[in-house]
Amino acid sequence: RMYDLLGCMPTIPGAIGAFRRQAVLEAGGMSEDTLAEDTDITIALHRAGWRVVYAEHARAWTEAPASLGQLWRQRYRWSYGTMQALWKHRRSVTDRGPSGRFGRVGMPLVVLFQIVTPVFAPLIDVFTLYAMIFVDFKASLLAWLAILAVQLLCAAYAFRLDREKYRYLLMMPLQQLAYRQLMYLVLIHSCVTAATGGRLRWQKLKRTGEVGTPHVGAS
Repeated sequence: RMYDLLGCMPTIPGAIGAFRRQAVLEAGGMSEDTLAEDTDITIALHRAGWRVVYAEHARAWTEAPASLGQLWRQRYRWSYGTMQALWKHRRSVTDRGPSGRFGRVGMPLVVLFQIVTPVFAPLIDVFTLYAMIFVDFKASLLAWLAILAVQLLCAAYAFRLDREKYRYLLMMPLQQLAYRQLMYLVLIHSCVTAATGGRLRWQKLKRTGEVGTPHVGAS
């Protein structure tokens, strides 16, 4: 919603995206230059002067990774592919017109929220743990709970906007203690791969079909 408001949507998700054929052709078509082709083509559309918007009521079903290993490989590819797409379109920062607007507004936001902040975020956990052990356990715990409360309020507002069920907010503490740390490691792994010039092949998600789609009836 924020990216839509600012007019710099960085990614049209591959699982739920609609494109005008003319727009894709004018942007150079789908490219194999990166492992995040959806981010690559979205940035290319911005640079070509097309408008990318958020469709609030669009809905799709897609299969998620069924194991920790598959989740790691998927997120690793996404993180690495996003870095590739940003590097590919780095010249947009100095361009004029729509390309320059995305380069000077959208590009810094993506770098800040998807790379820089997550890479340094583990330091917060380390300092918090250190403070709990060596400084003041009670004060540090209260500070951590206060941060969690703020995140819960923000998540609750997001759920309200998207009409999601509030009971899923009960997973927030688990996300803070498990999922978030996993994503830190994935992003750091991606940064090391990019910095050392490593190459990453396409990571194919194994389809299990364990979860069925809801029954949709017609009247």
